[in-house]
Amino acid sequence: MYKIGCFLFVEWLLITPLMAQDIFSPPASGGESRPNYVLIVADDLGYGDLSFTGSTQIKTPHIDQLAESGVFFPEGYVSSAVCSPSRAGLLTGRNQVRFGYDNNLANNQPGFDPAFLGLPVGVKTVGDHLKELGYVTGMVGKWHLGYEDQFFPVNRGFDEFWGYRGGGHDYFEASEAKRGYKAKIECNYKTPQEITYITDDKGDECVNFIYRHQDEPFFLYASFNAPHTPMQATAEDLAIYQHIEDEKRRTYAAMVHRLDVNVGRIVAAVEEAGLLENTIFVFISDNGGPVMTNGSINAPYNGKKGTLLEGGIRVPFFISWSGHLQPGEVFDYPVSALDLTPTFVALAGREATEQDQFDGLNLMPYLLGHKDGAPHEEMKWKFTVSAAIRDGKWKLVRLPDRLPMLFNLQTDFSEQHDVALENLTLTKSLLKKLGDWDVRLPHPLFLEGPEWRKVQVGQYDKKYPIVQPH
Repeated sequence: MYKIGCFLFVEWLLITPLMAQDIFSPPASGGESRPNYVLIVADDLGYGDLSFTGSTQIKTPHIDQLAESGVFFPEGYVSSAVCSPSRAGLLTGRNQVRFGYDNNLANNQPGFDPAFLGLPVGVKTVGDHLKELGYVTGMVGKWHLGYEDQFFPVNRGFDEFWGYRGGGHDYFEASEAKRGYKAKIECNYKTPQEITYITDDKGDECVNFIYRHQDEPFFLYASFNAPHTPMQATAEDLAIYQHIEDEKRRTYAAMVHRLDVNVGRIVAAVEEAGLLENTIFVFISDNGGPVMTNGSINAPYNGKKGTLLEGGIRVPFFISWSGHLQPGEVFDYPVSALDLTPTFVALAGREATEQDQFDGLNLMPYLLGHKDGAPHEEMKWKFTVSAAIRDGKWKLVRLPDRLPMLFNLQTDFSEQHDVALENLTLTKSLLKKLGDWDVRLPHPLFLEGPEWRKVQVGQYDKKYPIVQPH
């Protein structure tokens, strides 16, 4: 059995062991025994900006209810601290630096081949895997894994796509531009409608996908851009948070509110289709909140998007599967977004093979209580000039302009006390492990502009809020 933690706002519940035979038996011929998947990804959401993760300002009843219906991962991580490489790991089950996806996606730099400026075409996505197993696969929203046609979602395992290729979008306007925050909305199954408010428009498309495919196994990647910049909210939602004096924070809260509303709509559509007990919901953010640019708060964790401190890579993360996973559970071991693709593939009826090269693993035996202990004793991250390793309770962060930093996350989860010099033997051991891994990684396929290296290092010298505002 796994450890039980204290889920915020949820009483402790007794674990009822669930038998796994039905879950792991081969799928029926029509796919009836295979679950549907709804993967909901928020963009630049602060760890502490949902009610159930401790927000004192922002109310998120629909997300909270979905979280309380399943298993929450208080030590849930993504594989990178920024959008594009994090999504590359999330959608493949492979640590993206192992196939050269080390940087955020940006303009091509001199000396690099633009044909490789995106998710490598030889790397399978979760969409590819599930299509091979008979699923209809759909994606709504932000792609950010390559602009060129070889990277386009419908060429990367998705039967249907409504969204945009870049890393962000205006919430009220679109044009015929190929790039930028007002880029055109692309769709391969209809003429895209005019944008009203893009978070609502994405909700519309997700609901429509569920209704159209309710009679077949489906995978829906609901890729929201809220609450990523630009900071734009509806007047109606701003009125709800008019008591927040800071304008940026007020707008951010309103944007999170609208995200919450549309998560509720998606869940309601699944329930109305009679698919609640045959659908797995996952909610996650692609990285920590950027704090300064959108007014997010990662409390109680230090750091922000772009750093390998906890505030950059530890995110709100839960799985809900009505009738199968015990409601209100907390899984108190580190897990990774890399675990999602192997979990989805296993439940769809196929065990992982060496050819898959997954770095994540199937979480379901742990969540059902058929495996004990921690799925991962060790985790590693690399993002341009920074790298980090977590081994049990210890975490080491390596930067190019200073000694490595060591934190005991069991007693110092806010990373306020660097104890590297007090534990030199451990520091050297972890640094060696991290270095041995690092030097075996391939060259990056592309790079961001060199100015971002200085920006990234400077982010470790700033102070970030680690307590909730009044």
